[in-house]
Amino acid sequence: MRLRVVAALAAGITVAALASNGWAADADLSAAQIVEKNVAARGGLEAWRKIQTMVWVGHMESAHAPVPSMLFVLQQKRPNKTRFDVNALGEKSERIFDGARGWKVKPSRQGGADVQPFNFEEVKFAHATQVIDGPLIDCLAKGNVVTLQGLDDVDGRKAYHLNVRLASGEIDQVWIDAQTFLDIRYDRPSSSATGPGTVSVSYRDYKKTEGLQIPSIIETGVGSGVTPDRMVIERVMLNVSIEDRSFKPPGGRDRRAGMSMGAQPQAPMRRAPIDSSATPGASSPDPASGPK
Repeated sequence: MRLRVVAALAAGITVAALASNGWAADADLSAAQIVEKNVAARGGLEAWRKIQTMVWVGHMESAHAPVPSMLFVLQQKRPNKTRFDVNALGEKSERIFDGARGWKVKPSRQGGADVQPFNFEEVKFAHATQVIDGPLIDCLAKGNVVTLQGLDDVDGRKAYHLNVRLASGEIDQVWIDAQTFLDIRYDRPSSSATGPGTVSVSYRDYKKTEGLQIPSIIETGVGSGVTPDRMVIERVMLNVSIEDRSFKPPGGRDRRAGMSMGAQPQAPMRRAPIDSSATPGASSPDPASGPK
């Protein structure tokens, strides 16, 4: 959301001067200090450590989907289980990851569910996803290494550009607003049928839920020259009971085994789904990654 307020000239000069002075003072912050301020701004380390499950309910807006607005429910459970249910005019689809394997589920032409396993790249992407709290919260415990790349302009705001090497070896880029210290952009490498690429996600309109700052708008595909897909989070539920069977394909058994990363590894709730082509996958980021 980009809101530009036209102020009086004198007031604008005063604000600009204050912002400039503040920015110069903060330019000497280290990567560790920026992460510390980010964690504090988002609600604090201990508060995030207490969150074991998180559920988002809302709708998605996409120019690439069969309908302009689609309902969704995203369930997340530590360490890295996710389930994304989407409903486009009654057509329900799901993307499920149990921590080791994943499945894409959509209605079949014969009725019932068509279950397809994640391919290797999709499993790799999902396995590296930082579920619940993103790559900066508790980064040392997760084995993530953070370095400061410099100062950038992101959508007209000054932002600290951080390079984050995940324990998996994946290298991500995170931008932290220099004034609020909240995440405003997250780039991840991805692969698709057309080859390797980068997925860019923007976080907007943070709202407080039980003391935690969580963006209510997440845009995917920013900076690509096309209209970004937008996820609007209308409700957030923390530490609700989610059974592990919620992260299994329909039918209670693995009809197709699917790829796995190796030895790594329904909640009773009303599902409000979207077409899986507009949801997390090999070429689009899991909304479970990044700030929550």
